Order: sequence, then C-alpha cells, then structure tokens
Amino acid sequence: MIQLEPVDYLETLIQQALPRWNITPEASLKLLSYSENATFLVSDEEQKWVLRVNRPDYHTENGIRSELAWMKALREETGLETPLAIEGLDGDVLQFIDEPKTNTLRTMALFHFIEGKHPESEDLVAAFNQLGAMTAKLHVHAKQWKRPEYFERLHWDLDGAFGLKPNWGHWKTGFAANIQGIEIVEKAAAYMEKRLHRYGQSNDRYGLIHSDFRTANLFVHEGKTKILDFDDCGFGWYLYDLASSMTFLELHEQRDEIIHSWLDGYLEVAPLSEADLAEIPVFMLLRRLVIMGWAGSHPDTELAQEMGVQYTIDTIEFAKQYLANQVFDHQSLYKKGA
Repeated sequence: MIQLEPVDYLETLIQQALPRWNITPEASLKLLSYSENATFLVSDEEQKWVLRVNRPDYHTENGIRSELAWMKALREETGLETPLAIEGLDGDVLQFIDEPKTNTLRTMALFHFIEGKHPESEDLVAAFNQLGAMTAKLHVHAKQWKRPEYFERLHWDLDGAFGLKPNWGHWKTGFAANIQGIEIVEKAAAYMEKRLHRYGQSNDRYGLIHSDFRTANLFVHEGKTKILDFDDCGFGWYLYDLASSMTFLELHEQRDEIIHSWLDGYLEVAPLSEADLAEIPVFMLLRRLVIMGWAGSHPDTELAQEMGVQYTIDTIEFAKQYLANQVFDHQSLYKKGA
C-alpha cells in the first residue's frame, strides 16, 4: 500500500531543488496531482513550469531517463507535443536532492508548462479522433525507434497486472472486492486471460506504449489535443492504449461513438487487423481491473477516494456486458463503412 508523504515536506525538498534550474526558491508552488508522483505548478512573476517529484520506489533512475528520452524523441521525430524536460545548470534533466528522512536521494524533473485544459464531455468524440491518430503515430515511432542501451520500463502484461508483484496491485485487493456479484468479475477475468494468451505478444501487437491515456492526461488547446504524463509508459499490447483512453468511460452513453472516433483517427495512420479489433473489449476489461488494483494500493489518494465502492459496482456491470458480448461490436466498423 502506497503511503503519501506530507505535501509541505515535498515543498521543502522542491525549494532546495529549484536553484538547480536557476529558479528562485521563493517561487510559488501549487500541487497539481499526487499519485505515483507528486506534480507541482511552479511559477514566478514571469514564467510557469511543472515539476515532478518522483516516488522513490516506482521507477529506477534508468527507467525515468528512458521515459524522458522517449518523450524527447517523440517530440523531435513525430511532431507530437509532449512535455519537454528542462536541463538543470549541470546539463542533466534529472536532479537529485538529499532526503534527510531516508538518507537517500530524491529524483526530480522540471518540464515546460503546456497550455490547455482537459477535454470536456461534449468534446470527447472530436478529441478522441485526434487522440487515435496521435496514438498511431506514437506506436509507429515505438516500433521503429532505436532505444538507448539503458532503456528499461515496466511491462503491462498479465504478470505486470496480476502477477506476484503487480505494478499497481491486484484487482482483488481493490475497494469492495468481496461485494455481492464479484464472482461475475472473476469469471470475466478468467475468460479475458485465456483470450490474451491466445492473442499473444508478437511484435505487431505488443511493444512500447503510453499506457495511461485517460482524459486527465490529455490537454486540448486551440483545437489540438496534447499528451501529458508518460510516467506509466512501458511495454504492453498496443490496443491497451485505446483501453487506457477509455478509463472511466467504459459505461459512457457515447462509448461506441467515442471508440469509433478513436479508431477512425488511428486507422488513418496505421493498420489494425480484424483480430486486433476483436480484442478491444478484452483490453477494456484488463484496464478496468488494473485500475481496481491501483485504487486498492493507493487508498489515500483523492482519485481512489472519489472512485470508492462505486467503481467496483460499475466493474461488475461492465463484466456482465463483457460476458454478454455487449461492450463493442468490431463488426460495426464494417457496417459503418458500408
């Protein structure tokens, strides 16, 4: 279970770090999000930045450098607008601050501020069309990019989701995982695992992905969708990125329309086979269960508390739809084009 540190303690560490980027320690700090990492808005009278304090036991130093290297390559080689890390006065994009509590070094990274706001409900269909095309560009790049020798990231396969040491915690440890009806989720999960084993992890189906495309990690500005937060990027099934973009939207009244829009954008850039499309409900269930595991291992976070028992109740409903083949009919794509 993840224990959140006091915000004022993190602010003290940040104030020590800011001069590393030639920013006054008196700069204003505002907490933006607090989950795996703590992210702050840093501002003075002239400029704004975003500073991330990395959780000490989530990624290795090489893992964080790998994330920043891919973000930089995507920005330079595809034109995708990703957060740009800022080098410190020593030329390094990572800064290490002595942490008196543990006698270790805490890793921080500073990024240029990106203008925009999260997509509104009425903008989802249009935003997801752009997101689909952007995701395809990201995947095409991932398949071709020569990764640095030090590159290492987490895997979001079945072992990473539900193994002995899952990345975020097992779904069975989530909120209210023993409530009435949970056996339906267990049945759906078992069927999902069989399908994923059969689908396999060939290079055209599994590789480097963003893995957390939920709307909280997207900004829209002047009609353009921008990608934020690559902290969970790693190796997984490519269509898991569609599922991650549907986080908290699995029961949305416009679900199929949103998925269609994403696929329309994606297919303009890169192909997907019928076998890929047939597994969309599988990946949506996988993502749903991964988020259940996250909530159970992060009970102190604001998001987990907002999700509460209702997320488990909704997961049971989604599992019912999944088992009844009512989540998404990939054949509708062909009917749509007829």
